[in-house]
Amino acid sequence: MREGSVKNADIRLVRSLEHKKFRKETGLFVVEGDKMVREVLNSALRVRKVFAVEEWLEEHHPVFHNRADEFHLVSERELVQLSLQQSPHQALALVEIPECDNSPHVQADQLTLYLDNIQDPGNLGTIIRIADWFGIRNVVCSPGSADAFNPKVVQATMGGIARVRVMIVSPELFFEETAHKQIPVFGTFLNGANLYDQSLPEGAVIVMGNESRGISGATEALVTHRITIPSYPADLRGAESLNVAVAAAVVCAEFRRQATTRGPVAPAAYPGIP
Repeated sequence: MREGSVKNADIRLVRSLEHKKFRKETGLFVVEGDKMVREVLNSALRVRKVFAVEEWLEEHHPVFHNRADEFHLVSERELVQLSLQQSPHQALALVEIPECDNSPHVQADQLTLYLDNIQDPGNLGTIIRIADWFGIRNVVCSPGSADAFNPKVVQATMGGIARVRVMIVSPELFFEETAHKQIPVFGTFLNGANLYDQSLPEGAVIVMGNESRGISGATEALVTHRITIPSYPADLRGAESLNVAVAAAVVCAEFRRQATTRGPVAPAAYPGIP
């Protein structure tokens, strides 16, 4: 464990990682906060540096001393200088972006989420968190989606980024694979069939569309099952649509509910993160 003042180079590096260009150049992303830092230290991700206040290090360094390349003791003032948040809390880590071959990684007996141009970092992070909650290990993003390692996305995952594999795959490549493996593709539409009237399979792809435009026309043509989340009561005129992350949670919950009622299902094997 190293002690001493934070170097200006460290501050510049952390601040630069707000931008995708520098995350790509350095291969690093930022994780902040007590729980989040502990999550990545307890994962397969490689943690390069941890900057933490004395209280945090006294409690956690003995447990995680071999889980990061470097630990640095900093004051609360220095943590503020490093942090990308308005109210930093105890610890900040620099973590390697996991290498991923970005092949489809879609399996017939598992649920996979395909995100079609999700733009809002908060929505993307929340969907990754939802995937983590429901045991969905692969989230596939179209090339036009937000960057999964944007600091706002990472914080919104609440640790899910350490357990869920996030890939960027073109719809052409991804849905060519689903067709080859005959995997059903469910897409959410306002005019789809009632979600709760459907017999949902254990393995499938769930497509969630852009916040304002929904599922793109090119991707829509590859959806095999159109579904909708009905409002209640059906004739009540209310909100035009649900937030995409909320909709993802509702759909995933119904898939898992039906799987549970069919009997015990072995959890998907965690693929690890390269």
